[in-house]
Amino acid sequence: MAVYTKSKSYAPSNIWAYWQALEPLKAGIWLFFFLLIFDGALRKWVLPQLATPLLVINSPVAIWLLYRAFQKGVVKVNGYIFTIWATGAISFVASILVGHHHVLVAAYGLRILWIFFPLMFVIGKVFTREDIIKLGEIVLYISLPMLLIVLWQFFTPDSAWISRGIGGTGTASFPGVLGYGRPSGTFSFNNGNALFWSLCAPFVFYFWLSPGRINRVLLWAATGALIAAVPLSVSRGLFYHAAITVLFALGILARKPKYLGRFLLAAAGIGVLFILLSNTYYVQKALHVFTVRFTSASASEGGAVQGTLIHRFLGGLVRPFVHSSHIPFFGYGLGMGTQAGAKLLTGSRGFMISEGEWGRLIGEMGLLLGSIVILSRLAFVVQIGWGSLKKIKSGTILPWLLFSVAGITVLTSQWSQPTVLGFSTLLGGLVLASLREPKQGNAFSK
Repeated sequence: MAVYTKSKSYAPSNIWAYWQALEPLKAGIWLFFFLLIFDGALRKWVLPQLATPLLVINSPVAIWLLYRAFQKGVVKVNGYIFTIWATGAISFVASILVGHHHVLVAAYGLRILWIFFPLMFVIGKVFTREDIIKLGEIVLYISLPMLLIVLWQFFTPDSAWISRGIGGTGTASFPGVLGYGRPSGTFSFNNGNALFWSLCAPFVFYFWLSPGRINRVLLWAATGALIAAVPLSVSRGLFYHAAITVLFALGILARKPKYLGRFLLAAAGIGVLFILLSNTYYVQKALHVFTVRFTSASASEGGAVQGTLIHRFLGGLVRPFVHSSHIPFFGYGLGMGTQAGAKLLTGSRGFMISEGEWGRLIGEMGLLLGSIVILSRLAFVVQIGWGSLKKIKSGTILPWLLFSVAGITVLTSQWSQPTVLGFSTLLGGLVLASLREPKQGNAFSK
């Protein structure tokens, strides 16, 4: 494996040596990551005629990773995996016998529980902090061309090939405001673009707070890309994710005041970049569109706090439990709440159960089984969150910064959508991996 040295100045990594030294399981995780980032580009630009089968292109990779990991004893069945597998199996049988009776739809829903949830533990066991640092570096490199694509899409009508989605004109995003749509980047839909930049944010802050770990020019460029991407995305979700990451970074100071100097340096650098970028025509226009979108959407929901946070977000978590009396004991059947499941059952896409993740789970599996899955995810998030918080005291800040995005994504994001499911799996696995103590002599100990 390539040798990494801890020094005050950045020494370019021997990327070719790193790839050559990868064992199969690590290579499989990297393949999972790159497919997650670029499968949308394959589906809408390169192989549009294969858009439907490419929807689950990551599933064979995930299955192979699980098979090899269990075969080699890298991962064993723990309480989380057993609980999710058991509830999934019961719900699968019930879906066929007393639910929607469609085997393919039930299998499509089961793969979420049986394949992708345990894959987080595979990533957590196979990847090291050194690998996570390398992934973060790659994310920052990808952010530069990704910004150019997003910029192009923002100022291009939906009819242009760069802005078209899987289903043609107008299918890559929801409408924005003032005639500007929400760019999708290399992804099938705009939520993938928002999640990519949400993943980029923790790494940007990590590298600012850990000098000498990455090329400074790359860090400055990627930071500027992230700043520009927030308004260009026209996504409130990305804005909230980035804001949460900032708050988590500030939280590091409460437990480790020695980071104050680094944080002030990062704040100064980010501030300078924001001032410079906000004076350009492109970012000025994007800021105006984003501001109109943010204020109008918040106003329509009753305000950013009362409407968006309390009614929409928190209310969306509570309502499935309050209004579950009409749902059958075993629910309507696994996979019915997914877009692909709706297509197989009715011939058209749509949300047959709920747009919210917890509503989908309870609607598909019933109150009892759905609640077990929700509580399992909650317990997992609490565990990795508490572990990440404790790591700060020893100067290990990477888990905490990654958790700023992983926590809410793993707990409440819509796993029915393949891109969201992929990012949730990756983020949960990265936090688990970052919590493991590095081997003696590993340069990336923080």
